[in-house]
Amino acid sequence: MNRRYLALWFPFLPTDRLRRRPPRNCATSPDVLADAPFAFVEKVKGALRLFAVDRRAQALGLAPGIALADARARVPDLLVFERDDHADQDWLERIADGCARYTPMVAIDPPDGLILDIAGCTHLFGNEGALAADIEMRCTALGMTLRHAVAATPAAAHALARHQSLPAPDEAAAIRRLPVAALGLESEATQGLVRAGLKSIGDLAARPLAGIAARFGGDAVDALRHLLGDADRPIAPRRAPPQILAERRFAEPVARTEYALTVLGELVAEAARQLEERKCGGRRFEAVFFRSDGLARMLSVETGQPTRTPKRVMRLLRERIDSLRDPIDPGFGFDLIRLAVPVIEPLAATQLKLEGGAANEAQVTALIDQLSTRLGRGRVRRLLPRDTHIPEQAQLALPAVEAGTPAAAWPVSAPGEPPLRPLHLFDPPQPIEVIAEVPDGPPHRFRWRRALHEVRRFEGPERIAVEWWRRRDGATDKPGLTRDYYRVEDARGRRFWIFRHGLYEEKPDPGWYMHGLFA
Repeated sequence: MNRRYLALWFPFLPTDRLRRRPPRNCATSPDVLADAPFAFVEKVKGALRLFAVDRRAQALGLAPGIALADARARVPDLLVFERDDHADQDWLERIADGCARYTPMVAIDPPDGLILDIAGCTHLFGNEGALAADIEMRCTALGMTLRHAVAATPAAAHALARHQSLPAPDEAAAIRRLPVAALGLESEATQGLVRAGLKSIGDLAARPLAGIAARFGGDAVDALRHLLGDADRPIAPRRAPPQILAERRFAEPVARTEYALTVLGELVAEAARQLEERKCGGRRFEAVFFRSDGLARMLSVETGQPTRTPKRVMRLLRERIDSLRDPIDPGFGFDLIRLAVPVIEPLAATQLKLEGGAANEAQVTALIDQLSTRLGRGRVRRLLPRDTHIPEQAQLALPAVEAGTPAAAWPVSAPGEPPLRPLHLFDPPQPIEVIAEVPDGPPHRFRWRRALHEVRRFEGPERIAVEWWRRRDGATDKPGLTRDYYRVEDARGRRFWIFRHGLYEEKPDPGWYMHGLFA
């Protein structure tokens, strides 16, 4: 299939975003923003310069890079705001989520553009022009200024959207009429091409590539080949196409959220049938509500074990909706609802045990999924054993919903023997003062937290060496030395786990540390 790419460029992204979504702490009213020229500033080498301007400021002769003092001298009533890259990126990603209605292959083209792979998608709208017109209509409803172009390569679409002044008879001619600035090279290389008389892509393409590489570097040749389509550079989509997909389009936008959730339940049931045909279950479910104004709202839930039970998935989605700070706003209505299952795993039939063991395990998994959905996936964690002899690295805390089967087993003490490791470990280990026999003798007494402890019993040493590939000890952040661990009991029956960091052959004055407490 011949690839076709649609490039979207928002030349006034920061200013259009501010006019659409002013921050809560913004003292300027939306009415003033709608009429007055304004700009964003950034500090460059200690001086404030314009980073982005709106359409009105541009019409008054302002442009990015001008000093703020010069800009105020030209336009005294200019409104100034600080640059906010995070807000711009978040707004661009929200627009990208809305563009997923056209194609699953949507890539961010930083800092102010998107690239859509529309091969095989244009027939849903009639042709490429109709698809681009629909995007332009929705972006206009959002208050966004848009320039777009379609080409056979991402680089060509990117360059045409930004540098094409007048339409050409065909795509190849349009690319050759572009200025050499469309290559995206450094300013010095671009100036060198212009001074050499190579002002357009056509002028550069007529020259031998070997001579261009020798004079202007290999980057110029690579950029030219990508622009002309001689070299392939596929886009990296923001979200990979899901393995299971179900969606519902509406002739008239749906304005009731409850009805939208009813439709979502039907999509969950449809996805469950697809999973059953594959004998799989989903680990992650993503529901996307596309609004008629071009924005989209996505909700996602995860499960600790693969599942294809519609009631369970819908219960988690409703839990997710109830935990939202901002409720789902349909705006002028949803015209598309989509359910994707990007992560699936094999799911075999479960044999229930007579004593109910499998049922109890399923109940625990369901509880973990519910808590993780309500509190956040990082709030509920599970400890998994790791195959290492370093005590502080013997377990790994992961979100409970993604913790799978452990690669190692927890160490188990022999029947009747005390545990080998304490229940509580200090991170990092706490230094203590110890009186011990030398060389390499056990401790007789130690001072910890200003209290003196007399050692009545001890067991050890258990010698643990640092991994040979590590130069520093992870527990003490000191050069890797051997540790001698002792399980000790003081006169009051309290049990501690202490170690000497280094042997006397390795270090003349090894330190002692408290690493854990036994119950």
